[in-house]
Amino acid sequence: MKKFLLGSVATAIFACSGTAMAANFVAGKDYTVVANPGKVEVPGKIEVREFFWYGCPHCFKLEPHMQAWLRKIPKDVNFVRTPAAMNPVWEQGARGYYVSEALGVRKRTHLPLFHAIHAGGQQIFDQKSQAKFFVKYGVPEAKFNSMFNSFAITSKVAQSKKLAQQYQLSGVPAVVVNGKYVVQGEDGKVTQVVSYLVEKERKAK
Repeated sequence: MKKFLLGSVATAIFACSGTAMAANFVAGKDYTVVANPGKVEVPGKIEVREFFWYGCPHCFKLEPHMQAWLRKIPKDVNFVRTPAAMNPVWEQGARGYYVSEALGVRKRTHLPLFHAIHAGGQQIFDQKSQAKFFVKYGVPEAKFNSMFNSFAITSKVAQSKKLAQQYQLSGVPAVVVNGKYVVQGEDGKVTQVVSYLVEKERKAK
């Protein structure tokens, strides 16, 4: 597993995935145990929280596997998608994500935005480019801009930063299970490990 540093928008994020299959996944190899576990949003449910950045090619590669997993998500699992805001560029993307969520268009824009960046080669990373993208989905540019730096959105970004620090994340994609375990990678193994950890937590109840 490799860590990465983001020097510019054009800088690629290095791979952080594993492909080996295992009947029983191992802490320290297939997932990391969180030193300071976090609280879940919905008490009584097992939380699966995905940290991502729209500009991350590995997040884009993982997304189809996450979408397939979500189609069969167990009823006792609460899935939370969290845009990482671990540097200034990512924070711009996180603000755009939370605005789209607040305006009720996230479900329609999430995958198209990923594809526009990675399949279409569009540089949709700052406030201006995001505003123009969301206009296509019925969001007035002035409305988007007025919300972008609002208190409500800034509070959500601050929470994202706090959680990433608590879970000691060094990069994305990263999937945190029940505030206790971090799974990183870009292929189908990620969802296999997540399911394994969900079952582990289910049995521990």
